[in-house]
Amino acid sequence: MKKITVNLGKESYSIVIGYDIFRFLPRYLKSLHLPREIFIITNNRVQKYYAKKLNQSLKQGGFSTKFYLTIDSEKAKSINNAARIAENLAFYAKQKKITVLALGGGVIGDLAGFIASIYKRGVPLVQVPTTLLAQIDSSIGGKTAIDLRIAKNLVGTFYQPKLVFCDLSVLETLDKRQTRAGLSEAIKYAAIKDEGLFNFLEQNYHSVFSRDRQTLEHLVYACAKIKAEIVELDEKEEKGLRTILNFGHTIGHAIEAAGGYSRYNHGEAIALGMLAASQMSENLGLLSASVCQRISALVAGLGLPLEVSGIREEDVLRAYRLDKKFIGRLNRFVLLKGIGKAVISKNIPEKIIYNAVKELFVS
Repeated sequence: MKKITVNLGKESYSIVIGYDIFRFLPRYLKSLHLPREIFIITNNRVQKYYAKKLNQSLKQGGFSTKFYLTIDSEKAKSINNAARIAENLAFYAKQKKITVLALGGGVIGDLAGFIASIYKRGVPLVQVPTTLLAQIDSSIGGKTAIDLRIAKNLVGTFYQPKLVFCDLSVLETLDKRQTRAGLSEAIKYAAIKDEGLFNFLEQNYHSVFSRDRQTLEHLVYACAKIKAEIVELDEKEEKGLRTILNFGHTIGHAIEAAGGYSRYNHGEAIALGMLAASQMSENLGLLSASVCQRISALVAGLGLPLEVSGIREEDVLRAYRLDKKFIGRLNRFVLLKGIGKAVISKNIPEKIIYNAVKELFVS
């Protein structure tokens, strides 16, 4: 079992990583003196695999549990659904002190985190991520959000969890598409911060698909550590340092929105967004063609999409203009000067952006 501490003063917390560690969760919750009433937000798919084991562990540890099942899609992150869950939480909690626990992937983590942050102006939150993407990325750092119809994650808060608890054994039930989605975010971390990790991915991604335990533990730990270090430096993205975590996300989020949050999952959309950002980097003279091709080859090797289909180019460009990373009317992108060398660029000529997006639609 490995542990990473996210050092944020009074808001500090641990990321615990290991195999078959659900039985240790009550011990951690008790050490944090969290309320014993646990309101667990999850969905039917996750409940089927993990709820029984989690519930048994919590009950044996002296905790009471209430499961709330929401829909299994990005559409769970709507204002109406968030309001329904908050009403249910209020009915259950009444005069009780409550801990909200997110059991699921990135959608569940974003949604549960948002609800925990606004219910009674904030109740304790515990993240128990069940996908590779959530374990290495979305469960860490305190960003919560729900979606509006016009764009993704436009309503949200910064709200740090009390604990992130990553039981790697749950990854054994992931299908290949979900595994690829997580590996897409792993490419992001390697591309912006760690060429050694990029080399590791190139050489070992097959072992991730075969569920090699040592490979998975190394990958989750390495990515989580990078994110923890960046969050420590710029918790609320006020210094511009945390912005590099958005590599691939500006166009990626636009692709998600243009596809109605159903055509591409988050990891697939981010892979496409990283290809666009890499192409922009090359067209601006920041990145060599050979490095751009290296990124594209890894994306292709993982089985992630290289082209956009089923949605319109103009819808992607329309959604991109609503991205929350704009500063006034100035666009802002995370680009690369090399593997592990991210740079934030503002006011990129629209022609460069449009051409990079257009490349994604060429058959």
